[in-house]
This record gives sequence, C-alpha cells and structure tokens, in this order.
Amino acid sequence: MTAIPGFTGDANPYGGGDPYADYRTADFPFTQYANLADRRLGAGVIAANDEFFAQRENLLVPERAEFDPKHFGHKGKIMDGWETRRRRGASGEHPWPTAEDHDWALVRLGAPGVIRGIVVDTAHFRGNYPQAVSVEGTCVPGSPSPEELLGDDVKWTTLVPRTPVGGHAANGFSVAVEQRFTHLRVNQHPDGGIARLRVYGEVVPDPAWLEVLGTFDVVALENGGQVEDASNLFYSPATNTIQPGRSRKMDDGWETRRRRDRGHDWIRYRLAAQSRIRALEIDTAYLKGNSAGWASVSVRDGEDGEWREILPRTRLQPDTNHRFVLPATVVGTHARVDIFPDGGISRLRLFGSLTEDGARRLAARHQELGG
Repeated sequence: MTAIPGFTGDANPYGGGDPYADYRTADFPFTQYANLADRRLGAGVIAANDEFFAQRENLLVPERAEFDPKHFGHKGKIMDGWETRRRRGASGEHPWPTAEDHDWALVRLGAPGVIRGIVVDTAHFRGNYPQAVSVEGTCVPGSPSPEELLGDDVKWTTLVPRTPVGGHAANGFSVAVEQRFTHLRVNQHPDGGIARLRVYGEVVPDPAWLEVLGTFDVVALENGGQVEDASNLFYSPATNTIQPGRSRKMDDGWETRRRRDRGHDWIRYRLAAQSRIRALEIDTAYLKGNSAGWASVSVRDGEDGEWREILPRTRLQPDTNHRFVLPATVVGTHARVDIFPDGGISRLRLFGSLTEDGARRLAARHQELGG
C-alpha cells in the first residue's frame, strides 16, 4: 500500500507553454479495473470540511484537470480541483499546524466494490499540494448522510496509510484489502489541493437487489459485469460499452484504430455471475462514419467452456440501437462481441437473470466481502 512509483516534493513553478510538459505520472497496474468513483455510475463527493479555494466536486470530473494561469476570482487563483485554505497554528509562538491537522472529503462510490488501486492526482498543484494523503473506506448500506458517516459507530478501514505525495503528479497506490466498500474518506495532511481522484476496482453488487429486479443487464458494470480484455483500445476504453445509460457523444463508446489487414476487433466480458440470457442490444449511438460494419456475439459457460454464437454476424447501422430477442435462452458466465472489420460500438446489453448457481455464488462473495 505504497505509491508505485512515489512522487514527492514540489514541481517547478509554471513557466509557460504546455502545463503538462513536466507532469509526473506512470503506468499503474490497477488501471485495468473500472473507476468505481465514476460520476456516470452515480459517484459523488458528498461533504468536505473545507473547500475555500476550489470545490470538492472537481475531484470526480472525468476529464483531466485544466490550468489557466490568468484565471483568478475573489478568493484568489481558481484551480481545477479541490483546494482548502492554509492551516495555521494556535498562536504566534506556535504558528504551524499540528501533526494531526488535516482536511477531508467524503466520497460515495458510484458502485460498491473491492478496491484494487487509487490515484490521487495533484495536477497543477505545484507548491500548494498536500504534504501527505491518506484514504479510508467503509461499507454502509442505503444512502447515509455525511453526519451518519462521521458518527462514532461507523468503522473505517485504512486503504492508503498517511503517505508523502508530490506536486503536479499522479500519485498511485495499490490496495490489498479484500472487502466491499461503499464510501471513502480522503484526507490531505495538513491542507492543500488535489485535482482528481480515481478509485479502481471490481464492482460487487447487492444480490438481493438483483434478485428483486429479476431480468436485468447481466453484463452492465453497475451490476458486476466487467471487461476482461479487448483487441484494441486506441481511441477509448472498452469499459465504456457497459457504462450506464446511452452514450451522449462519440468518445463515450469504444472505437478502435482503422485496420489495414484482414483481421477484426473484439471485447471479452465476464458477466455478473452465471446467467440465462434472453435478449441483447448493440448500440452505435454517435458513431456515424466510424461504427462497426458488422457484429456477432458469443457466450461461454465457465472459464474453459466452448464459445457459442448467440448472434451471428449481423449488419449494423450507424448511430442506431439494435435489439435482438434470442430464439432460446442461453446460459453463460462470459461473453464476447466481435466487430468487423473495425470501428466501434457504444453499448452492449445482455438481458437475462441469474441461474440458481450464479445467485448462490454471488451471494456468497457478497457475504464474504462484508456486504
């Protein structure tokens, strides 16, 4: 649970030109997982003890932080992140903050789950970033208020211990706590600014909720589906195809680079659990001159099961939601969409219900993780 790699210390003052030219970052192994703090899943920053210079909500903005050196307001420099005022000590003899002084923000995850890694991004906070950060998690059912989350009866688990961070850097932390979490408490010691927060992990849905729904999208991210692999991620992540709602713009789907060979592109998914699939949708919303020409969908049951085609290669129309009712129910744990020859789709939906074995396994994992 340490930064990998670790960035510490100030960045150089902004000297003009591209503000990201001296930004410090790295490839983190956990970014293959979905961002559980994605606003599209319903995540939110529900409270903070201080947001004097910049609002807490900026933490979860999906786009990277921007910097305008001339943008000032009545309180000072306006930053694209969450920034608190400078802390002071008790007196002139002791003007410095104490070792315990810190600022905090409460984050509701968009989808509860197991956290594999966290990125605390201090982009553009060069001399006004926190000296250190720490992150705690808890699992509270329902929709608790900030006051309830801060109550003495709520147990918080340390996910990232107090760790020095660097300015103008992506500070990454691996997390190895096999528990289900619904909320985070992000602490910056003693004060300062954080541009963005990303929380990567695996969704662990509530099996009681899925049981009540009956028929639902068994590959949807919010229901516990996940992308295992994809042939090409040149323009956008494959996880976009299982996000909630319809795509609202071209880059809110999955698009591959143009092929110059005789191959094709694909995405492989793991379903929420073993399911009976009855219908499916392939949406190409906002993909007009770059949608896939044809697509097929296959399902397999188990890690070593044989792939079974449930939708043969079918012509797709641009910017269109295609719906298919299957002639017979198909049981599976994994799915694959193949597109020909390249291009993209915006969403894949697989409608069905859990099998008895799937429901049992999902309930057991939910209980094991403290859900």
